[in-house]
Amino acid sequence: MNRKKYNLDYSIITILFLLLLISLIAIYSGSGQYAQSQPYYFVIRQGIWYFFGALIMLAVIFFDYELLKKQAFKLYAIGVFLLLGVHFFGVFRNGSQRWLNLGIFEIQPSEFIKIFLIIYLAVLLEKYGNRKLPLKKSIQLTLKVVAVTLIPFVFIFLQPDLGSALIVLAIAFSMIIVSSISVKVILPVLFTIAASIGGLIFLYSYNEDIFSRLFQSHQMDRIYGWLNPAEYASDYGYQLQQAIMGIGSGQLSGAGFNQGMQIQNGNVPEAHTDFVFTVIGEEYGFIGASILILLYFLLLYRITKVAFEADNLFGVYLCVGIIGILAFQVFQNIAMTIGLMPITGITLPFISYGGSSLITNLIMMGLVINVQIRSSNDYLFRKKAISE
Repeated sequence: MNRKKYNLDYSIITILFLLLLISLIAIYSGSGQYAQSQPYYFVIRQGIWYFFGALIMLAVIFFDYELLKKQAFKLYAIGVFLLLGVHFFGVFRNGSQRWLNLGIFEIQPSEFIKIFLIIYLAVLLEKYGNRKLPLKKSIQLTLKVVAVTLIPFVFIFLQPDLGSALIVLAIAFSMIIVSSISVKVILPVLFTIAASIGGLIFLYSYNEDIFSRLFQSHQMDRIYGWLNPAEYASDYGYQLQQAIMGIGSGQLSGAGFNQGMQIQNGNVPEAHTDFVFTVIGEEYGFIGASILILLYFLLLYRITKVAFEADNLFGVYLCVGIIGILAFQVFQNIAMTIGLMPITGITLPFISYGGSSLITNLIMMGLVINVQIRSSNDYLFRKKAISE
């Protein structure tokens, strides 16, 4: 097969560079309350993470991603083993146990299991081809996907880290949607999810005692703060209330670089990490926030295009899983800062301060570009070739 070699998609690189600039600017503004004596502390560290992440991304780009097929289960097993290590030996901080201390630095295994899960599910789903399966095989494949997904989901949920646990589900769901699994199985899954959400709403409205038993105390605090931020503005809803005030005060063009009153007065906790979108909204207004969202749309569009042009099903599934992660993270993070979704601690991809999540995202971009430079045909819409 003739393949295009190193037909690099510079649009993805350009978008990542623009996100880098936005990240450094937003982190500088948002971290002032934590680094008054060293105003560039978090910016420098983020720049270092970006540098090492870019090197890893380049390394990922220039090896044949199809070699991952043979290592898929090993990578998945390593990820689960690391999560197990967190459960017994992890660093406890801010009410959760999510990190492993490796001496020189700490890692968050829940970030890396996302990549390993995508790779393993891509291998699993690829074996069944791209033709819709009969009902029995569809059920069997769905049960396999559920089993593979539930293991990391449970470990991450117990840390507790509801945000990352939901991302694991988003990965599986996005890959199932485009798989060969029959619609007769997918529709009941969708109905079950909708019924579960409806059940939670019913319990919250009519039987709060049972509802509260399903979540830990700090998670209940976040739910109360999300549903009634004004009522709990002095405690549970403080962060959300201040974030909404900050974004609202940004209006059309924002207060300007380093001029946001809510941010600079330290009224928005974690403004350089989980709530970094508040910095964008307050200091650059609707225009700045729209530009950032547009960049995300362009990035997702380019990844979708790569999936359409991938010349094997494994590459398609890799891209779809990555789309699922990024789309869910962007939606959840922005939605939680404006009160549309509960606060879950999910970072804003490529913008929030943090090494593990940033490197994970850059590795995923390396995989996407890897698929792109080795693709030559529109596999997703191409009929299965008949070998002679």
